[in-house]
Amino acid sequence: MTRKNNKVPARFYGMMMMGSGLVAIGVMLYILLYNSPAAATQNLSALPTNVNFPAPELDLFDLSGNPVSLKDNLGSVVLVNLWATWCPPCKEEMPALQAFYEKYRADGFVLVAIDQEETLDVVQTFVKDYGLSFPVWLDENYQAQRVFNTMNLPSSYVIDRKGQVRLMWIGAISRGNLEKYVSEIIRE
Repeated sequence: MTRKNNKVPARFYGMMMMGSGLVAIGVMLYILLYNSPAAATQNLSALPTNVNFPAPELDLFDLSGNPVSLKDNLGSVVLVNLWATWCPPCKEEMPALQAFYEKYRADGFVLVAIDQEETLDVVQTFVKDYGLSFPVWLDENYQAQRVFNTMNLPSSYVIDRKGQVRLMWIGAISRGNLEKYVSEIIRE
């Protein structure tokens, strides 16, 4: 009887050792795969969806308190970006949006970043800290989310020179995807 009891603990400890080894291998693979240079350079940004509908009417105010409207940009390619300062993917995409805006604004490209329900002070501080030079509008009542029929942040919409919404993004945008999809519409 004592002999049988001695075999059970040995088998149990053997299984524990094997399980610990498998966990260690899993942790090592995770570290190698997700912290590798290849993983760091992967483009994990959202891809756009092709759409085709007239740009909605939207009238808001800019950071200086001036009235602004989407229809004022007819004839330009406009990327409308709905965002908030507390949104991590929104923060992540801002440098790419700024760089793309700087590169293409002379070609009739306008980027309009519409902040969702935050105070002027909060938004101004964010704009200054991130060095944003594109137009930023305030949307205290989620009008943009209603007219674009979304509840997601960030959400972006590309409006062509004729006033048609052609692309829609839900999620952060990378510089590479801006170049791939939006620059084509700018060149039309």
